[in-house]
Amino acid sequence: MQEANFNSQLRGKAQFVNDTLRQLLAQQAQIDKDLKKALSYTLEAGGKRIRPVLVLLCCELVSKQVNHNAEIAAAAIEMVHTYSLVHDDLPAMDNDDLRRGIPTCHKAFDEATAILVGDALLTLAFEILSKEIDEPAVAVSLICQLAESAGPAGMIAGQMLDLKAENRKGNKELLEYIHINKTAKMFKCAALMGAIAGRATDEQLKALCEYGLAIGLGFQIADDILDISGNSAHIGKTTGKDERSAKCTYPAVFGMEKSMQRAKELADEAVAALELFGSKADILRQLAIALLKRTK
Repeated sequence: MQEANFNSQLRGKAQFVNDTLRQLLAQQAQIDKDLKKALSYTLEAGGKRIRPVLVLLCCELVSKQVNHNAEIAAAAIEMVHTYSLVHDDLPAMDNDDLRRGIPTCHKAFDEATAILVGDALLTLAFEILSKEIDEPAVAVSLICQLAESAGPAGMIAGQMLDLKAENRKGNKELLEYIHINKTAKMFKCAALMGAIAGRATDEQLKALCEYGLAIGLGFQIADDILDISGNSAHIGKTTGKDERSAKCTYPAVFGMEKSMQRAKELADEAVAALELFGSKADILRQLAIALLKRTK
């Protein structure tokens, strides 16, 4: 697939996610107007939308089209991801002023509002899955997958150890535990939610699970590298914070060269995991390479 076509497809699906989020929020008539304003500000800040786009791509791969359940699943995972960013940026966590190129939620509004925005996004994600998915068994499966991946044995576990690991000498085991849980499990979740919505076979689910974990871990390594080599204006968030906070990152433990090598290995693993799909999975193969080479 040509790069221009690939980029156009990603932009189109990201815009579709944006439209879905806007529509779902507009339907929440009972939300306090000030809270709704903060929710809209946060959800419409942009972002790469990689996780929800991955939901749509994986559904399309196994069922040849994006269905309603995948659309809702994509919106739900983006709500959960955005909640995690709002809370990560709080003074008690990473204490950041910039996210997605604009002031963070607690800077644009206030700290209490930002906490409530995060809470609202997290719970709203599960509300829409419970109400909007058209088959109860599919809804339960999607809810379970998202809860496990984002919960205390998933993303939260990674975030907790990430905080505890500050100013500690890191090692490979600690590093991979943090980043598999903090980041990679949510990519795996996106791939599996799309596959579940598309009625994937067990073999397809296994392959997409491996793919999601590999690109998720590669994405985090690229993020660690960009925190050193990128600039805030270009990537839309404050750079250099990992080093200042003495975070356990890939460059800190392995150095830049080995980190880039590991990211390349993970992209190769992701591509290999898609073998059973043949050429139908070319856009996912291209995505694995694009995430490796990203500059923001």
